[in-house]
Amino acid sequence: MPFSYEEFDLSGVTTYPLTSRASKVSVDDFGRPASAGDTVGAFVEGLPNILAAADFKSIVRAMTSARRLDGGIVWGLGAHVIKTGLGPVLIDLMERGFVSAIAVNGAGVIHDFEIALAGATSEDVDEALGPGRFGMADETGRLLNAAIVEGAGRNLGLGQSVAAFLHEKQPRCVRSSILAAAARLLIPVTVHVAIGTDIIHMHPAASGAAIGESSLRDFRYFVSNVARLDRGVYLNCGSAVILPEVFLKAVALARNRGIPLAGLTAVNLDFARQYRPQTNVVTRPASAGARGYSLVGHHEIMIPLLAAALG
Repeated sequence: MPFSYEEFDLSGVTTYPLTSRASKVSVDDFGRPASAGDTVGAFVEGLPNILAAADFKSIVRAMTSARRLDGGIVWGLGAHVIKTGLGPVLIDLMERGFVSAIAVNGAGVIHDFEIALAGATSEDVDEALGPGRFGMADETGRLLNAAIVEGAGRNLGLGQSVAAFLHEKQPRCVRSSILAAAARLLIPVTVHVAIGTDIIHMHPAASGAAIGESSLRDFRYFVSNVARLDRGVYLNCGSAVILPEVFLKAVALARNRGIPLAGLTAVNLDFARQYRPQTNVVTRPASAGARGYSLVGHHEIMIPLLAAALG
């Protein structure tokens, strides 16, 4: 039986006063225009207490508190962060006490190493792949592998090995190197490698034993660093796969040993929201009491803004 055209009767609809309703947005949370001469801190405080702006301010407060209470701040850095020129910003944060430890992937250590040696990095893969030149810079493969092998022989982690090499050799652009600064400031650096993903694995001098042993040692160092973050902050910046997976395992091991990490603040910062960082850094650790935040934006803008907001 088909329905007929019949308007719904609205005569019995009930309403209520607007002021009696719980609303998600209030003028008390609105932003205020920046004034001439405002500091970055004042600008940030003037942002709305809504959505990403509120999250950004919460992250600044968490990092400031972690520094004041010695809760620890661990930075996980993808290679893109390093090759977009953020070394000086991060080194300044290290010197100001906002970095307790650093974790990078294999590509990250390569970019930092090339910056220290030559003041330049990030080859044109499309141009170099055709003639078979991709990844074949002599100094990168030879010296970096030598540093890893030598350090493994001394029972060092991969990050320790490369940082110590740069600190000792003092190459031309060492002041722009995050790893060299870490060695100078006694800040631990761990490097988390997937075999076959990095150009130095293509070099005849690459030692699977040295790379594997020293990177496994770095994983265990990293777990110890994460286990100290019960009142601290972990930031995953620009790593879509390796570091989010390593972080999740570190959290699992810490909690397996009875360390709840309930006061942890975990942050993912990248220019796109992706599955593993969102799940392994922001969502899963927060299910047991930690706080998780996701900031979307370009590293070369967001990290300097965050650094300036920390005062």
